[in-house]
Parts: sequence; structure tokens; C-alpha cells
Amino acid sequence: MQIVMKYSGFRFVFIVIVCGLLGLSVFAQNEPPEIKASITPDTLMIGDRFTLDIEIEKDVVQLVEFPYFNEEKMDRSLSLIDEGPVDTVKLSERKVLLKKKYTLAVFDEGRYSLGNLPILYIDKNITDTLYTTDSLHIIVDTYVIDLENQEIYEIKDPKKAPLLFSEISGYLLMGLLAAQIIFALFYILVRTLRTRESKPLAPLKPAIPAHILAIRELERLGEEKLWQNNRHKMYYTRLTDIVREYIENRYGINAMEMTSDEITEALEEFKLNQRTSTQLRRLLSTSDYVKFAKYIPSVEDNEMSFNDAYYFVDDTKEILLKKEKEKDEQD
Repeated sequence: MQIVMKYSGFRFVFIVIVCGLLGLSVFAQNEPPEIKASITPDTLMIGDRFTLDIEIEKDVVQLVEFPYFNEEKMDRSLSLIDEGPVDTVKLSERKVLLKKKYTLAVFDEGRYSLGNLPILYIDKNITDTLYTTDSLHIIVDTYVIDLENQEIYEIKDPKKAPLLFSEISGYLLMGLLAAQIIFALFYILVRTLRTRESKPLAPLKPAIPAHILAIRELERLGEEKLWQNNRHKMYYTRLTDIVREYIENRYGINAMEMTSDEITEALEEFKLNQRTSTQLRRLLSTSDYVKFAKYIPSVEDNEMSFNDAYYFVDDTKEILLKKEKEKDEQD
């Protein structure tokens, strides 16, 4: 029993020591940060700038937030000029020193107080606001002007400095260089024009009539046998492109960029006969069904569309030739 009591007493002392050490460790970790703030200089003139330095010594696990200056809520005479970054200095494994600098200016005389600046910090489950120990003050003086003994002078006009050659020499050199370049380009242009005038012009080749080009393309299309190989969409695309290009070359209409209805409307002013207009509408309508509605034409449709294209070209060629002949007879 005595041994047990001695063992029990030793165990109690050991537990007390361990708990005391743990308590000291926890207390050290929960120790709030130390804050220092200073103003340099604390006496200045209107418009001068001063520096606000804040230093926070804290544990590495603690989080702090430096003061935020809201200019809307600040004194109108105070103005925040610049806010520097946070500088970190490691003091030990557990301690760090944070520094931050603010630059402010004052635009009215008097005595100003920045008060005790708040610092928000978080440590484990603790969220609290600390304040600087000393209230910060600055004194702002103004310049004294003796209006009674000070003589007032008229405002003098600015002095005119003489123009130096060194100030315009660069512009003169650049102007001379630009003049030489312009002269060289003009000389090359004149020589080129004279050379072209001296060379005999090559005789112009007679232009192939639009209907001959169209008939040649139609004959070439017939030899390719596209619709016979079930390539209906390509067949009608080529067929209508030939007709559109013919209309464009013959009538001066931008048929390649027009819809089928726009083409027929544009040709109304040329007063085509009923059969020719019907052939063109039927050809364009069948082509639109094949290209856009996935219509599968029959053999009769394919042959009729080819004939419509051929006779449209042939009929309009005859009409145009008759008009040209009548115009020549009238002249």
C-alpha cells in the first residue's frame, strides 16, 4: 500500500508538470500579435507627404489584416497617395514580422488624428480586432505671407529662347531625305510610263461571244455523263452555273449572286418571249428542287433541263443579234 501511494504520488506530480507545460504552450500560441505604428514626419507643411509605418509581430499560424483607408470616409484634407506591399521578415520558427507602408498627404492646416488603427486577426477559433497602443497625430502648418510689407509685381511674360540650329538640324535632314525619296519615285514612274508608251501594243484578241462559250460548256457537260452516274446535284449545279454565267456575260446581270426569282425578275426588262421565259423558269425550278430539296429527277427531267438550257442560250442569242442588226440599220 505504501508503494502504491508513492507511485500514485509520483504519477500525480508528472501529470501536473505535463499539463502545466501544455498550458504554457497553448498560452504562447494564443498570445495576440504585437502592433507598432509610427508617422514620419509628424509635423509638415500643406501639401507635403508623410509616411505611416505599421509593424505586426505575430505567430506563423495567426492571420492578420492591415488597415484599409476608405477615402470616401476619410477627412477631405487627407489623401492616400500610395499603399505599399506587405514585407515579411522571419524572426524565428514561430514568429514573423510584417511591415507595411502608407504614403498620405494633407491639404489643409491644423492638427489631425488618425486614431488607434484597427488590426483584424484570426487565431484558431478566435477572431478579434486589435488597435495600436498610441493614437497617431500630425500637425500641418501653412506658409505665412506678409501682404502689407510684401510688394506685388506684375506677371512677366515668358522669355523667348533663341532658335538654335541644333534644334532644327534633325528636321532638315529628314526633310532632305524625304525629298530625295520622292524625287526617285517620281523619276522611276516617269521612266516606266515612257517605256510603256514606246512599246507597241499587242493586238487585242477578239472576244468569244457569250453564247459560244455557253454552248461549249454545255457540250462538255453532256460528255461527262454526270446524271447517268447518279450525280444529280453536281449535274444541276454545273448546268445552272453555265446558264448564270451566260446571262451575266450577255446581259450584264450579276446572275451568279442572285436567286432564281431575282434572275427572272431582272430579265423582264429585256422582254423575252414566253417560250424562252418558261424554259428558264422550269430549268431553275428543277435545279432548286434537286440542290435544296433532295429531289431525285427522272431521265426525262434531266434531258428536258439540258434542252431548256441549250435552247435558252440559242433563243436569246438570236434575239440579241436581231436587235443589234435593227440598231445598225437605224444608224
